[in-house]
Amino acid sequence: MNIQNSKILVTGGSLGIGKETAKQLVEKGATVVITGRNKERIEQAAQEIGAIPLVFDVSDLDSIEAKAAECLELLGGSIDVLLNNAGIGAFPLLGDITKEDFLKVFNTNVFGLALVTQALVPTMKKQQSGTIINIGSTASLKGFARGSVYSASKFAVRSMTQSWQAELRKDNIRVCQVNPSEVTTAFAKDDRQERTTEPNKLEPADIAHTIVSVIEMDNKGFIPEVTVWATNPF
Repeated sequence: MNIQNSKILVTGGSLGIGKETAKQLVEKGATVVITGRNKERIEQAAQEIGAIPLVFDVSDLDSIEAKAAECLELLGGSIDVLLNNAGIGAFPLLGDITKEDFLKVFNTNVFGLALVTQALVPTMKKQQSGTIINIGSTASLKGFARGSVYSASKFAVRSMTQSWQAELRKDNIRVCQVNPSEVTTAFAKDDRQERTTEPNKLEPADIAHTIVSVIEMDNKGFIPEVTVWATNPF
């Protein structure tokens, strides 16, 4: 699709992959709403990149219908691309896992992602067009030590992505999952400060490039899933 003049929502857009992708989309002429939990941070990011800010915690499941409607209003009543980027992690060993670990991670990574998508899909169906991109992880392909909670959430995202592909192709809605490996972002950092970039490791711009490429493919085709590895991160 042509990104110029398109209407796009990026969840988790105040930092990292979400912010950089929104920046690249704005530069290509899209109207972009970015969401985040922290009012100061999301407004600052929006001002920096030329996006529209919306304070929206996707883990607050009861607020999703109203916030999705607000997103649509900010986009003028239509939406061409939904980028489900908001995500968090918890990495306890088996034996230390709590119910709160699962609820915290799944409310954002799985339940919130699904309900935001569900709230916006009727508009895409009415348009008979749209692109949904879910940010997964290489953790959605293979588990790892301390991955019981986080990896399980990303396996769930992969399953939902595949299910939505089966359901939505008849409505001309493309559904893709992008799986980054390790990226130098603020992910899983309590202070929410971006990690220092390293020349041999992936950074947000690399994943944003992938996402933009997925969007720009002609509407007659779509990429179901793409995984991005650093060539030699060691």
